[in-house]
Amino acid sequence: MAAGTVNRIRANALQDQYKWFKRLISKAADTQFGKDHHFHEIKNHKDFSQRVPLRDYEALRVYIDKILNGEASVLWPGKPKYLAKTSGTTSGVKYIPITADSLPNHIVSTRTALLNFVHLKKQHSIFDGRVIFLSGSPKLDQKAGIPIGRLSGIVNHEIPFWLKGNQLPSFSTNCIEEWEEKLDKIVEETVHVDMRLISGIPPWVQMYYESLIANSGKKTVKELFPNFSLFIYGGVNYEPYRNSLNALVGEEVHSLETYPASEGFIAFQDSFPSEGLLLNTNSGIWFEFVPLEDMNQSEPRRLSLEDVRTGVDYAVIINNNAGLWGYNIGDTVRFVSTDPYRVVVSGRVKHFISAFGEHVIGKEVESAMQATLLEHPAEIVEFTVAPQITPPEGGLPYHEWFIEFSSPPNDLLAFSAKLDREMVNQNIYYADLIQGKILRPLVVTSLKPDSFRLFMKKEGKLGGQNKVPRLMNDRKIADILKAL
Repeated sequence: MAAGTVNRIRANALQDQYKWFKRLISKAADTQFGKDHHFHEIKNHKDFSQRVPLRDYEALRVYIDKILNGEASVLWPGKPKYLAKTSGTTSGVKYIPITADSLPNHIVSTRTALLNFVHLKKQHSIFDGRVIFLSGSPKLDQKAGIPIGRLSGIVNHEIPFWLKGNQLPSFSTNCIEEWEEKLDKIVEETVHVDMRLISGIPPWVQMYYESLIANSGKKTVKELFPNFSLFIYGGVNYEPYRNSLNALVGEEVHSLETYPASEGFIAFQDSFPSEGLLLNTNSGIWFEFVPLEDMNQSEPRRLSLEDVRTGVDYAVIINNNAGLWGYNIGDTVRFVSTDPYRVVVSGRVKHFISAFGEHVIGKEVESAMQATLLEHPAEIVEFTVAPQITPPEGGLPYHEWFIEFSSPPNDLLAFSAKLDREMVNQNIYYADLIQGKILRPLVVTSLKPDSFRLFMKKEGKLGGQNKVPRLMNDRKIADILKAL
């Protein structure tokens, strides 16, 4: 069944996108948003883009506030079933609607990705043991009668019966808010069970592995869980963590990559191995794509799926059956294939370095790191990059890479030089700045153990689905890390 669903997504992407465009516009026409933007007059993409501007959360907030005040049929008919609570860089707390119509996008899509993996890799025994999802608390608050919580916590309430009986941790443990206390309880509940599937964001899974080993006296996770055979992850690039996680496990297990967001389940890995993730084109989302270079223009190009091409970075714009319209989720993707439509996440619209016009994005620093680790083996916990415009030591400015190693390279200077050469290969503007003596080669600053954990704890974002920004265009994070 799952394989047939995936084959349909591959084969009918453009037809399905057109179907969802018509269906979404029709169903939302009599909502407050639909009336304000004359949905009854929309016949095609051009009509839509003329009536519905691109929006971030702040621009959509006037409608979200109406929902929070108890109004119905604001963005989508009726009221949301949930509001996913997430943090924004400029908006503080954001509340993203999840409706009864949009829930299958999150739940069924996850099931499709998992069962497709099981079918292709013949891993049916996964369901004979226990599974763990390292997630946010499932404890939900209420606003205007609508349950509110982290997406991962909301999903815990919707896990299908056939999987729920095998799921850990327990509900009470999952409700613990303080990450370090929660981690201790998770280890206590799981250290002696037959764990077969582990899911979570790599840096927090790494903490789980380390704690398992420290508390059990075993040398590897595989000694504890001999039947452990699938790691599911999403939200960050796995490659910088692969060596560290494999070393903790004791061998490389199968992995399944997904691309979930509070705004929608965007894509998932559909073949093994594969480059890129299959765009989720038949699940309640009609996509638009804006070339990254257009994002600061007054009239950016808004492309339908049929108009995208490979090798270009696009901002992801979604319109969906949760009531998000022309909504910029903040991510950039790059298509690696258009038959079928597969993407890689290339960065964040607001997370880049362009202090000197170089416009370095997340995909480039991660690719450079991956290539460097192949030549200079090391294990890293986490890293981030920031510009150093006025070096205190004098001389030319540079990009400063803050890296926490769990196992450093044998030669840090050679590692740094290789990393810089890879960045020159990744970004032509960076290459010009280096060759033109505007920038000096990058500098690697090795951080003390636990630096990133202390930083995330200081920010109130330890554990769950929180991620360290891979790069920033200022020194805010850099200065905190240096002071730890």
